[in-house]
Amino acid sequence: MFSKFTSILQHAVEALAPSLPLQEDFVYHWKAITHYYIETSDDKAPVTDTNIPSHLDQMLDILVQEENERESGETGPCMEYLLHHKILETLYTLGKADCPPGMKQQVLVFYTKLLGRIRQPLLPHINVHRPVQNKLKSLASKGAPNVISEDTLKGQDSLSTDTGQSCQPEELSGAAGMEQTELADDDLSSSLDNLTVTSLPEAAVVRPNQDYNLVNSLLNLTRSPDGRIAVKACEGLMLLVSLPEPAAAKCLTQSTCLCELLTDRLASLYKALPQSVDPLDIETVEAVNWGLDSYSHKEDASAFPGKRALISFLSWFDYCDQLIKEAQKTAAVALAKAVHERFFIGVMEPQLMQTSELGILTSTALLHRVVRQVTSDVLLQEMVFFILGEQREPETLAEISRHPLRHRLIEHCDHISDEISIMTLRMFEHLLQKPNEHILYNLVLRNLEERNYTEYKPVCPEDKDVVENGLIAGAVDLEEDPLFTDISPDNTLSNQEWLGSSPPATPDHPKNDGKTEVHKIVNTFLCLVPDEAKSSYHVEGTGYDTYLRDAHRQFRDYCAICLRWEWPGSPKALEKCNLEAAFFEGHFLKVLFDRMGRILDQPYDVNLQVTSVLSRLSLFPHPHVHEYLLDPYVNLASGCRSLFSVIVRVVGDLMVRIQRIQDFTPKLLLVRKRLLGLEPEGPIIDHITLLEGVIVLEEFCKELAAIAFVKYHASSTP
Repeated sequence: MFSKFTSILQHAVEALAPSLPLQEDFVYHWKAITHYYIETSDDKAPVTDTNIPSHLDQMLDILVQEENERESGETGPCMEYLLHHKILETLYTLGKADCPPGMKQQVLVFYTKLLGRIRQPLLPHINVHRPVQNKLKSLASKGAPNVISEDTLKGQDSLSTDTGQSCQPEELSGAAGMEQTELADDDLSSSLDNLTVTSLPEAAVVRPNQDYNLVNSLLNLTRSPDGRIAVKACEGLMLLVSLPEPAAAKCLTQSTCLCELLTDRLASLYKALPQSVDPLDIETVEAVNWGLDSYSHKEDASAFPGKRALISFLSWFDYCDQLIKEAQKTAAVALAKAVHERFFIGVMEPQLMQTSELGILTSTALLHRVVRQVTSDVLLQEMVFFILGEQREPETLAEISRHPLRHRLIEHCDHISDEISIMTLRMFEHLLQKPNEHILYNLVLRNLEERNYTEYKPVCPEDKDVVENGLIAGAVDLEEDPLFTDISPDNTLSNQEWLGSSPPATPDHPKNDGKTEVHKIVNTFLCLVPDEAKSSYHVEGTGYDTYLRDAHRQFRDYCAICLRWEWPGSPKALEKCNLEAAFFEGHFLKVLFDRMGRILDQPYDVNLQVTSVLSRLSLFPHPHVHEYLLDPYVNLASGCRSLFSVIVRVVGDLMVRIQRIQDFTPKLLLVRKRLLGLEPEGPIIDHITLLEGVIVLEEFCKELAAIAFVKYHASSTP
């Protein structure tokens, strides 16, 4: 209040006092500013509480008045004084130190008004364009006390012209005092010794090319403790990277520290997370938006250790994702590759490849979360290459570890720890829902391209009719399967029981046309589990039709995703396929089929996740995927297995084991009702794992039947 009164009093005195020559008046105001730094003892008071803004305004008015009173192009004594005494460079030094607080803004305003209101060209003067360029170089030698020298104040080291000079490694480190200057008042130098110039850590990053102050300033401001400033800075960077000019994109990604600083902060936030975080907490933490990263531990009823750090990491990942999504194409690619190399490979991969079960679980849960969260196509592509590799040729058993991370993650789907298996399977399930063609091709399609899982049989008249014993040509026959030779005839289902409800083949739909009649397929899947092992018909609302609506919605979503991939509408002609090549279903399907084969001996939650991933795969509208996973009548080549053949073997094993369990059907029904919450928990039931496995198997067969029906109906509808 007193300082403002002083300012008002000063203006009154100036109005009443005799007019001084402009130069004397100009020097008076400049000395008033310099004397502030000599006489003040409180450098924490904001600049608005001092007379500095008023003196700067007066100096500017004097310069404008002087120019108006002289002929065009003539430089007056006040302007000569400003240039000769390097006032702009001194102001730059004071503004960089931001002493008193707010001085930086005052200096920038003075620069802007000076260049805007003075008509004569000022920028050609070296003592104008050097401070106005605002480019920072080395302030001090590395390892020595950081001192702003006399040359710094002259603008010879702290400022550079736009000549492409490179930044020095020692750029902007720590606090710095200032030595003697060439200011008009010699006593000012001793006061300037106490000023400090600090910068955020990012400013110390070295780029081999020239630096750009706007980008660095915005990057520094993204770490402002004031959330509003940080958000505005992030928005500014987003505007810069979205500029359509290729030259701007090249400049941002090659001539600034943008890529490094974005990814380095992502890495530091990831490393700041606790070594162990509950996967459920990682999965269920509320959706994070980079512009709304506000969190109060005191107000959070569901707080857990590390939640603040987790939200900060997910928020910054969301920002990187959105930045890449909005960026110009070449800038987006460069930024995404930087995230891939500096964060995915440099930070995440070692965590995912470790042997500690606790570490594997946490890192996989974090990978699962970022897979769910990513929306940028370009960043998704890099994430897919990171997880799966870029290989597109058919897999061989000898080379399944060619991409180590892919191999390790797929192996984790069959880990000794059920928690790790479930989390990894969930990650793959969400990965399969992402709009990227390489995901399904790398995991499955590349191994089905030649249809060498089939045995080619030319069409003959006998194939169009049902044979005498009711077995449809090419169908799986348990009695001929060497895996079932030890099962007694009394424990197996007859061919009539297996396929009795399937309608006969018709001449209009021969066996090998790739579109076996849908009702045959549906009934085959529904009849796979024998009646004595079924329990759903005892509980209302658990029929096959309950899966139709979900299957229709999910298939429609997958069709929308896959439409742009231009997949064929029918399988590749067998005559054009290389059926002689050895067939390997691929590492991913191998692990899934192996786990499916153990469905009667695995925990309920594991079985749910395995069948969920397989049903996701079955939904893809590719003819080879449909044939391999959903056609029970495909002629499998020798030594090959399909999803249907795996389920047939499980059912054969089930029929043997049912005979050894007393009161099997009542126990099965009780377990189903408990799982549905229709019965309270009670005493532990014998063979609970097998009983739960049977229930999952029955539901899975109904789900496959629903998917087959929906896919066929969609393909036959014009």
